[in-house]
Amino acid sequence: MTDAAAPKKHLAPLPKLALDLGPLLLFFFANSYGGIYFATGAFMVATVATLAISYYLIRRFPVMPIFTAVIVMVFGALTLWLHDDTFIKLKPTIIYVMFAAILLFGLATGRPLFQLVLDGAFHMKEEGWKLLTRNWAFFFLAMAVVNEFVWRSFTTDQWVTFKTFGFLPLTLVFALMQAPIMAKYAIKDPNAKN
Repeated sequence: MTDAAAPKKHLAPLPKLALDLGPLLLFFFANSYGGIYFATGAFMVATVATLAISYYLIRRFPVMPIFTAVIVMVFGALTLWLHDDTFIKLKPTIIYVMFAAILLFGLATGRPLFQLVLDGAFHMKEEGWKLLTRNWAFFFLAMAVVNEFVWRSFTTDQWVTFKTFGFLPLTLVFALMQAPIMAKYAIKDPNAKN
């Protein structure tokens, strides 16, 4: 006999931020210490480690980190195997374009998929999800263009620095700009106990 499905566990914001930033910061420091190929290997190991820690904490693999980890493993492996850093530099572009395409496809088919990104941590009316999905899709496309410009125009070390200390602030600023939409369309968690 099985119990009713228990509500999904979610990571608290601070551990989630640490798991998101940990591999990126390690990538930056590993690049400073041993170069892009050493950093790529360290990034791959850190990505797998964060998935394992996440699973340990919430007993499931969140969708977006799994998707990102697969891309990291594929492009990281190509970088190391072919000894060509172009692949690891393309990884953010590929991820951003794929995220945008998935979100835009969801909108086109009437399913605002941005809810998957937030993994149940926030609840909104459907109109709010549609607006957020659209905004983030275009943001991801813009970030893909920025990544392409930076890696093609600057040195590898400059790209690594921008990837670590440029993309994150841009993403945080954009996320803060979405706060009014989230506040306007917020609803109470339907699974919350009264």
